[in-house]
Amino acid sequence: KLTLLPLLREETSSFIFPCYPAVQRPELQYMVMELLRCIPLLLFLLFVCGLDHFIFSILSIIQHHSFVQYSYQTSHHLSVNVMGTSLMAQLLRGTIGALNTSFDTEVETSNLACLPQPSGMTRQQYLDTFLPLGTLALLCLLQVYPFRLRRAIAAFYFPKREKTRVLFLYNKLLRQRKNFLYLQRGRLARQARQPPGLGMSLVQWCRRRWPWMRRCLRRRCTLCGTPETPRHRPCPDPNCGALYCEQCW
Repeated sequence: KLTLLPLLREETSSFIFPCYPAVQRPELQYMVMELLRCIPLLLFLLFVCGLDHFIFSILSIIQHHSFVQYSYQTSHHLSVNVMGTSLMAQLLRGTIGALNTSFDTEVETSNLACLPQPSGMTRQQYLDTFLPLGTLALLCLLQVYPFRLRRAIAAFYFPKREKTRVLFLYNKLLRQRKNFLYLQRGRLARQARQPPGLGMSLVQWCRRRWPWMRRCLRRRCTLCGTPETPRHRPCPDPNCGALYCEQCW
């Protein structure tokens, strides 16, 4: 009977193994989509912080280069002297003499109260602004691990449904395995009809010319591309020369 295990290398990339610590290919696509949704928020925060810094720079320039200080000094002295001893002279000294004044004025003022007093954001404030976005991005990276528990939770509460799902997955893998072998045979047949490229011909010539270079110029599996190991098996047809790993063979 056709067995499914162990899975082929191309088949393992389409499944999620719960105990595998690294992020796998099906999870990577969903994780990248979640991270892309954070980009508009990041651009918005960068625009707001850049606009804040730009306005702060303009107000700082106005504050430092628009300061004007005024200093006003004036002196006023009025003295009316009426000469004579007559009655009219005495009357004029009593009336006009009251106009005699003397005062000095000194005024200093500036437009400091009208100038803006900007205060820029500190490094801690910038950090507090971007900290929620960084937390959101971190959750996008870590959410793949709690999502792996969804199947186990569903299997615990719905065991019959889980049995149906496993049977469906088994039949689906059988169909994919049959189609996979058919497609790979066709791909290898088309590849065999094509003449070898210049690079491949040069590698084969170097391997035949200098046997010690076989360790450096190792061939790869025709299907999955894994480097050559002692377990790799060549095609029994002497005119083929294709190499396969143990799993693909």
